[in-house]
Parts: sequence; C-alpha cells; structure tokens
Amino acid sequence: MTRSYFADRPQSFPGNSRSSLKKRTLLFRYLAEINLILGAWYLYWRINNSINFDALWLAIPLLLAEIYSYIGGLMFTIGLWRPLVREIKSLDQLTPPIPPSKWPTVDIFITCYSEPPEMVEETARAGLAMDYPASKLRVYILDDGNSAEMRAMAQRLAIEDLQSPLLQEEAHRIEAERNYLVSRLEQLEELTPEIELSEQVLQDFSSKGAEVFDPQAIGILERLRQFILWLQPHHATINDCINTDRQQLEQAIHEKDLQLSDLARCRYFARPKPAGVTHHAKAGNINYAMFSGETSGEFVVTLDADHIPRPQFLKRVLPYFYNYNVFNGQYESNKIAFVQTPQDFYNLPLGDPFGHSANLFYGPIQQGKDGMNSAFYTGTNAILRREAVVSVGLQYFADEYSKDEKRLDEFELVGGVSSNSITEDMNTAMRLHGAGWKSVYHNEILAQGLAPDDLSSTIKQRLRWAQGTIQVLQRENPLTKPGLSFWQRLQYFQTMYSYFSGFFVFILIACPILFFFTGVIPVKAYGYDFALHFFPAFIVNRLTFLAATWGIPAREVWRSEQYAVAFFPLFIQAVVSVFTGKPIKFQVTPKQRQAGVYFELVKPQLIIFALTILGILWSLYRFITGSLDQPLVHLFNTGWSIYNLALLWAVIKAARWQPKEFS
Repeated sequence: MTRSYFADRPQSFPGNSRSSLKKRTLLFRYLAEINLILGAWYLYWRINNSINFDALWLAIPLLLAEIYSYIGGLMFTIGLWRPLVREIKSLDQLTPPIPPSKWPTVDIFITCYSEPPEMVEETARAGLAMDYPASKLRVYILDDGNSAEMRAMAQRLAIEDLQSPLLQEEAHRIEAERNYLVSRLEQLEELTPEIELSEQVLQDFSSKGAEVFDPQAIGILERLRQFILWLQPHHATINDCINTDRQQLEQAIHEKDLQLSDLARCRYFARPKPAGVTHHAKAGNINYAMFSGETSGEFVVTLDADHIPRPQFLKRVLPYFYNYNVFNGQYESNKIAFVQTPQDFYNLPLGDPFGHSANLFYGPIQQGKDGMNSAFYTGTNAILRREAVVSVGLQYFADEYSKDEKRLDEFELVGGVSSNSITEDMNTAMRLHGAGWKSVYHNEILAQGLAPDDLSSTIKQRLRWAQGTIQVLQRENPLTKPGLSFWQRLQYFQTMYSYFSGFFVFILIACPILFFFTGVIPVKAYGYDFALHFFPAFIVNRLTFLAATWGIPAREVWRSEQYAVAFFPLFIQAVVSVFTGKPIKFQVTPKQRQAGVYFELVKPQLIIFALTILGILWSLYRFITGSLDQPLVHLFNTGWSIYNLALLWAVIKAARWQPKEFS
C-alpha cells in the first residue's frame, strides 16, 4: 500500500490542512450496498427455505454463524464508509508561521520492561535527534524493570547528549543571556548609591523650595522627577523602583540557572513497586511518569522500546492540535486529544509469515474510523495532549475512588491512561471520545519498530489484544457508555464483536468434516436454488472487499484473512478467560526471536487440518469405489474444505518457520 509521505514533497495546497475521501470510496459504497442487499437476500432464503430440521443440532449453529458473519460484515462496511485522507503542513511551514519560541514543550515516553538496553538506546537516540528545539524536548526512558544496565545506559546517553554541539550551543545561549542579566544587576547595584543621593536631593528640593537652587539645577531636578514618575508610576519611592528591578533581575537569573541545570534531555524513570499494590503494567508506568512532578510537557509522545521515530515526527503531527483564529490573528488550541500514526516494521521477513503487515488496519480501517471521529490510539507512534489525558483520567479516578477509598494509593498509577484493561490504549481513546475530545489518524509512517518473528511471541501479542479488548467490553461497554456518538459506539463495538468470531469459525470449518464422516447436511438444498442465492452474494462480497483494500498487496490481504480464521482457538481462549474471571496479566511481547518449532501451539488447527484432509480422501475413495451418494453435495463440501485448508495453512506453516540463521 502506498503510504503518505507529505513531508517529502512540497506542500502546495492552500491553507494549512485539508482532507478528502479516499479514492474509490464511491465505488466501494455502490458495491457495499449491493453486497448487503444480496447478503440479506441469502440469509432470508436460508432461514425460510434451507434449514434441515432433521439435523437442527448442526443446522442452527451454522445459521447463527452465517448471521454473525453478516452482522460483522455490516459493521465493518459501515466503518469503511467515510475513510479520510488528511494532509497537513509541517509545523515550520504553517501560514502564518508560529515562531519556534512559541512551539509547545514535548515529552517523549519510551516504555520498556525487559528489553535489551541497546534496543532502547537506539529509540532514545532517535528521540533526541528529532528536529525540534532542544529546550522544548525531553526524552524519558520509563524502565518498568528497574534494570541497572538500562539506568547506566540512560546516564551515559544523557552525558553524551549534554556534550553534543546542539546542547553546547543551547548552553552557550543560556549562559550568554544569564551573563547579560548579571551585568545589568551589577550596574544597578553600582548606581544604587547615586540614585539614593538623587532621591535625597529631590526631597530637599521639595522641602526647602526652589529658592535654594539655581535655575539650571531646578530644571535638571524637575526633569529627573518627571522621568522617575514616568518610569515607575506605581512605586512610592525610588528605592521601591530599585528593589523591584533587583527582584526581577534576580528572578530572571535564577530561571536561567534552572534552565542550565535542567538542560539534560535524556531522563531515566524507574518507579517504585511496593509489594501488595497493583502496578497496572504499561498504563501505570506512563501514569507514574505523568504524575511524578518531573515531567511537564504540554504533549506526550508514547513509543514502544523498539519503535524508532523519524526526525520530522513532531513537526508533522503537532499542527493538528492548533487552529488559526482569523479574528484575533493567533493560533489557538482545539479539542484534538491525540494523533495516531501507523505502526510499521523494519524486520519483516520475506512473505511476512506471521501476518504483521498492518496496511489494512493502518489504512482503510483507521481512515474510516477517523472519518467518524473514532480513530484508535494504539499505544505507540502517537502523541497525546497532556491536558486531555490527565483531566479525563482524574475524572475516572475520582469515580473509582468514590466507590472504593482504598484506591487512593493508586492515584499516580490510575489517573491518566486507562488502567482498566490490558489494552490500555484503546480504552483510553474511548474514554477521551466519551469526554468530548477528538482524535486524528495521520497516515504517514513516522516511526518503525520490531515485529515478533516467531509464532510464540505473535500468539502472546494477539492473545493480549483479544483479552484486553473483551475486558473493555465487559467493563465499559461502548453501547451504553455516556458521551459517545452512535458512530463511535459502532466503531468500538465492531472491534470487540470481531473477537467472538472463534466460536463461529469453528462451526464453519467443522461442518464439512462432519458431513464427510456422518453424512449430516445442515443445509437442506445444495442445488440450483442454493447456488442462485449463495454465489452472487459471495462474489459481490469479494469484490467489495477488493475495492475496500485497493492498493494493499493481495498477499497481505490474504494473510490477514488467513489469520482471522486460523487464530480461532486463541479468540475462544480470550473470551473464555475474560468471562470466567481468570486472572489476566499484561505480558510484554518479546522483542527478540524465541527459537523453536511451535506445533504444540497449533494443535487444534493441526487436528482440524488432518481431519479435513482425511474427509476429502474418504470422499474421494467412496467416489472411486462407486459408493458415493449426493456427488454434488460432496463436491461443494470438498471445495469448502480446500478453502478452509488454505486458511489454516498460514498458522501451521508459521509454527515451523525459521529464519536462515536458525534453519
């Protein structure tokens, strides 16, 4: 898929930003309408004409699976109805310009736990190298593992950064400004006796009268009096004026001293973790940094330990947070709470065996959500407005504290990013949207990271996503959550709804196997009537999906579809674990390859795969021996089975995949 690299080409459009519908949106809409009509027509026929009442134990589950798929497709289609393509000028290209002195302060939070220090160092270096004023940028390494090696790395990097030409230049500038203020203070101190003497002369002039002084002295003294009154009209005496100037200069010098002492841009955080207290994993790590009193940036960039930002990151996303007011000629803050950019990976092997390429989600799906003001925050490669996150987080903490006062000890861990789920990012976005804040999806790759490159790590990551999303549904159902618009409710619920697919996928792949070995047919008619209703709906469905994913490589789209089906045991496990109250812990996705063959992780898929092949062979044997009845039904189920095998093959192949150095 072609990404937007607006920073790499001239920004020639009028104004500072513009947005438009994604290309081929109208074609997609026409096909989607036909698809939904044909799908409804097919389901109507299925319900009224094709249920096998002699095998309701299988016919009803299959029908429910088809209805579930149709509803999911309906919500998915609505979610793609208004995909926005945004363009915006960089912060230093806005018209009228914003002087760098008025650019906002930014904190970069790099969250880590057990990653190698070398990996985090690369990300921190990229953060420090961002094209942004040095005095307005801080990089914080939030080490939840409290590693001595990580601390040493951070300290070394901080010293190295202080010695860099950029920081040295900044230090010289601050020192020059401080020296100027000191010289002014010294001059004031030197003039103080003379000014006090002048005040005494003025007092004598006022008390003794003009006859004591010659006319020239009278003129000089009168001008001196008028000058002092003009200079300091709010002070009763010249001493008051001197003291005020002295205090102002001393305060300015103190501020310069603080700037010099605060010049270190790379900081290390390792929060305390007392026993018996819930730590809230990544959410608690971020919130502790926000409420520690040592971070104060107006905006916060969250980066995973392995995601390396590009130098132009801040300049490309910060303009979204400001609107120009033509009436007062100034830029003003708006209601944008966060800007999310794509996740992209630089370590994907040829063929992307684990389906990590996310051009479908970080493309049509996020653009569609953006068109309905419901773009998701996904935890990394995003920038958040501190005011929005803190204000909404504190309100939720206040609500929780009113129910349980014991949670006061968790204040610094709960107020801010949501700690209500192990997918803190999506839940935080939903809370911000519910509070009236807005979001933006900026479709430009501004950071790249590491994708898991073994099946074990991939499953751990996907399971956490599924469990966390279902946790949010259980605890903060978007359908009943106050503040969300209808479209926002639909967007969040559609994502949660999709993780229940495991149960229905199992039904769909089990039906042909059951037919091969038992002869049970859940659908009463597989002849011309079935073909007339099924195949037009299926073909238009594929054409609609093709229009929606136009520009994304076909292999990647197919891989996404494979894993959506092949991970059905994982989705079932996620739903069961959440609704049975099983304790769920946040597990960090390993950033280093876990060598091995993982067939034990795909046992259900292997069993289904083997049974499907045996069923096809059994049907073929019966055909050869002449004992096959209903050949048309066998042919249809064979085609269905081959399609299922192609879907399952992805995860089976991934279980044994090895890079060259391990093979």
